[in-house]
Amino acid sequence: MPPTYLHDPDGQLSIGQPAPAIALPDTISGKSVSLEQFRGKAKAICVIFSCNHCPWVIKYEDRMIEIGSEYADKGVSVVVISANDIAKYPQDGPAAMMKRAIEKGYPFPYLYDETQEVARSYGAQVTPHVFLFDGNLELKYRGAIDDNADRESRPTKEYLRDAIEATLNGSSIPTVTTRAIGCGIKWK
Repeated sequence: MPPTYLHDPDGQLSIGQPAPAIALPDTISGKSVSLEQFRGKAKAICVIFSCNHCPWVIKYEDRMIEIGSEYADKGVSVVVISANDIAKYPQDGPAAMMKRAIEKGYPFPYLYDETQEVARSYGAQVTPHVFLFDGNLELKYRGAIDDNADRESRPTKEYLRDAIEATLNGSSIPTVTTRAIGCGIKWK
């Protein structure tokens, strides 16, 4: 029987909970990726539910890449997952995911959650939706990347960066949950 995780009334994984298991194919390398491979090696692990077609993801995509690149040398691993129903949204399927990741130079694995079980276990609701764990795979932050998807002006609150920095420094995170804004996950 799979383990059960505490979720808030809105269905999202509760702060302090362990990361639900992930064993999904990386569309870039073809290898299976699990969060366990990062335990004890990474100081923080950021799981972002994403996809190819969502306008919100497209607005945030460069910032996701910046964060993945900037923090890799600081011991932060980023894993991006698409769980959309590809029968209705074929542009979110593995071949298109691989093409997009290569075109954009993703510095992180881009995983495909065909059964949508991983997305459900996290309580992911939209794309992009962030879940930040410490090196012991305990949830420290969940929600939005920042408070402004508009690239014309910089965000005033960089929630994910603040949470990463606090996790790396062993200090308390100023805001542990925010409302993730984006396209709803396309459930089967």
